[in-house]
Amino acid sequence: MMNNYRPIQPPKLQQIQSPDYSYQEYVPCESLASHVVCYWTMDFHAKNKNQLHRILPDGCVDIIVDRQSTSSWKAAFVEGLMTRFEVLSLSKYQSLFGIRFYPEAAHSILKFPASSFIGQHVFLEDIWGMEGLFMVEEILSIQAVSKIIEIVERKLNHLLALNNTSTNSLLLESMQYIYGFKGSISTLVLAEKLSFTERHMRRIFDRELGLSPKEMLGIVRFQSILQELYSGTSTNFTDIALKYGYYDQSHFIKNFKRYYGILPKQL
Repeated sequence: MMNNYRPIQPPKLQQIQSPDYSYQEYVPCESLASHVVCYWTMDFHAKNKNQLHRILPDGCVDIIVDRQSTSSWKAAFVEGLMTRFEVLSLSKYQSLFGIRFYPEAAHSILKFPASSFIGQHVFLEDIWGMEGLFMVEEILSIQAVSKIIEIVERKLNHLLALNNTSTNSLLLESMQYIYGFKGSISTLVLAEKLSFTERHMRRIFDRELGLSPKEMLGIVRFQSILQELYSGTSTNFTDIALKYGYYDQSHFIKNFKRYYGILPKQL
C-alpha cells in the first residue's frame, strides 16, 4: 500500500547546506515504498568549526551506518522512535548512511517491533546476525551512494520475501487513518473508525510502537505542518495552526517548540 506521509528533517526544511555539511534524501524503489520512507546521507567535513545537526521526531525507525567505521562490527545500529528533538554538535568528520522505515513496517524488516528500540541503540548484528555484518561490510567498501542503495534494496527485498511476520492489522489500519488525516483526528474518533475501544488501541500501540496513539498523532500532525511549510502551500502560521486543529495559539507554539526546539517564527 502506497503511503503519502513524508516526514521532513531540518536540513531539508531549512535548506541547510554548506561545503562542509550536507544532508541528502533518496527515494526507495517501488517494491519497498510501503516500508521505506527514504534513504539518507549526512556528511560533515570538520575544519575549524562545529556544526549543529538537529533531529526531529518523525514517527520513524532508522538503521544508521557509520561509513567512517574501520570495522563492520558495531558500525550500524537501529535508532528507535523519538518523541522530542535532539541537537548534536558535530566536531569530527562524519559520514552516515541511513534507512528510514515507517513504524508499522519496521517489525517485518527488523524482526522485532519498533517498541524494542525505544531509547536505545541496538547494533545491527544483534538483529540480523552475520547477514547484517556482511551487508555493512559491503556498504563500507563502496563510495557511491547509488551502489549502496542497490545493496540495501537487494537485502531488504530478500528479507521481505522470507518474512513470515505479518503486520498487526489494527496497527496498520490505525496508521493509515493517522496518515490520511495528517494527525488531525482525536483518539476517540480514531477508535470509533476502527471499531475498537481506545484502551485496546493504546495496548496495541504500546506493544508494537512503544508510543501512545495520542503521541503518534501529535508527531504526524507536527510533521504534516512542516511538510506544508516546505511545499510552500502556506507560510502563515496562524492559518496553518487553524487548519491542523490548533485553535489556541499558545498550544500550537508549545507543541511546536517541544518537537522542534525553537519557536515557529525562528524558522
